[in-house]
Amino acid sequence: MSMDPEVRQFRRVLRDELQAIQSRWVWLVALGIILIVLGVLAISAPMIASLATAVTIGVILLLAGIADLVGAFWTRNWTGFLLMLMIGVLHVVVGLLLIRQPGEGILALTLLLASLLMVSGLFRILASLAYRFPNWGWVLLGGVINLLLGFLIWQEWPVSGFWVIGLFVGIEMIYNGCIWVLLGLALKRLTVEPPTVVAVV
Repeated sequence: MSMDPEVRQFRRVLRDELQAIQSRWVWLVALGIILIVLGVLAISAPMIASLATAVTIGVILLLAGIADLVGAFWTRNWTGFLLMLMIGVLHVVVGLLLIRQPGEGILALTLLLASLLMVSGLFRILASLAYRFPNWGWVLLGGVINLLLGFLIWQEWPVSGFWVIGLFVGIEMIYNGCIWVLLGLALKRLTVEPPTVVAVV
């Protein structure tokens, strides 16, 4: 049975990509280990990690605001100029506030996080109970956990603001680090099939 040319092309590209990544599996493992170490440090010093996160978000917002302003003035003849200009100014102002006052910034971010957890948890609970879709119990459980977690963070605010963000960032870095380590080790053990040679008679 002849193989479709597009399928052969896809398999050839996939084989080449796997070979290119496989030769660098050590770097993936090293990246994962670095992320795990940084995650452990973030969890052990959550206040420093929280402040660093607030400053990082501030820098990103500041750069995004500058890009918005430049883009707005480049396209100032279109009808959305004023809206894009206002968005750029808002990004710049919020970014500068987070950079200049990271302590107040992490308090605001923590309150926002608690609100998002409670709202998303409540939405998942109501949706799972109303529709009873397959495996709705797991969604219900996740909603309850989100709701309780958000409520606990809100109850402990503003004290929780000095450790929650750093703790979440640390857990996320450890999780991503484990993923990279597992991916690198899997690539090391992976056997890439050589290209199939078809003899022409």
